[in-house]
Amino acid sequence: MSDEAYDASLDILRRLDPKFIGSNLSNVCRLQPELAADLLASIDKPLETARCSKTGKPFLCCDYNRDGDAYRSPFSNEYVGNDVEEDAPKPSRHLRELETFANDSFDIYRDLYYEGGISSVYLWDNEVGDATEDGTIGFDGVVLIKKSVDEQSSWNSIHVFEIESQDSHLANYKLTSTILLDLQQDPKDTTYLSGNLTRQTERKVQFKDSASHIANIGSLIEDLETQMRNMLQEVYFGKSKDILTDIRSLNALDQRKADRAKQENLIQRFDSL
Repeated sequence: MSDEAYDASLDILRRLDPKFIGSNLSNVCRLQPELAADLLASIDKPLETARCSKTGKPFLCCDYNRDGDAYRSPFSNEYVGNDVEEDAPKPSRHLRELETFANDSFDIYRDLYYEGGISSVYLWDNEVGDATEDGTIGFDGVVLIKKSVDEQSSWNSIHVFEIESQDSHLANYKLTSTILLDLQQDPKDTTYLSGNLTRQTERKVQFKDSASHIANIGSLIEDLETQMRNMLQEVYFGKSKDILTDIRSLNALDQRKADRAKQENLIQRFDSL
């Protein structure tokens, strides 16, 4: 029965308005509390932010840096929140160095591609063992990017990756990327676009040391995110333009012009993200 309930819950969440995925997910978890952990791990929702208590910088929160009600800051490596446990998980020494390097690297990526927003990177050791400096033992991680415009439109990128070193010079990189898009001109306006897109890719690339893993996964994320952005532009805006152009309408011509103007405004907001 639990498998049937889990599949039904996923099916319901896929059919409901993606704009309200956060509240819909919370409601389903309240109805099926025994499935809450699996649902929260399977369904992506817009990223929330917290502020580092030491540096004052904002960072992004997700299940991968959460322990109870507290979230680990990528800047201080300390948890922010209530009831922080002393044995809360943290990366190993060398992996923490890589995490700091990755945050600096993807902060440059975010600034170049998004010209704003927030990025956070979290790494953790895999089942093989702690990450090594020569890179022969890989690690897992997640790259988060969020940008908002006028608190009404937002772009959320969630990139979860696994690194499996096959020998001293070759590693297998597995990447699962999800983009959540929400575009709206005005809170009172009923015209908005919301949705998400998930894609997976896998690639074998040579590496020199553990730092080169960050460069390789960054290149993989750059390629896949560009492809997904183009797909979103084609699906959301190309199809909506076709509908507005071809559909038979009883509304006055001025109303149709106003609808097209709203669509053009949404496209401009998408370009600004």
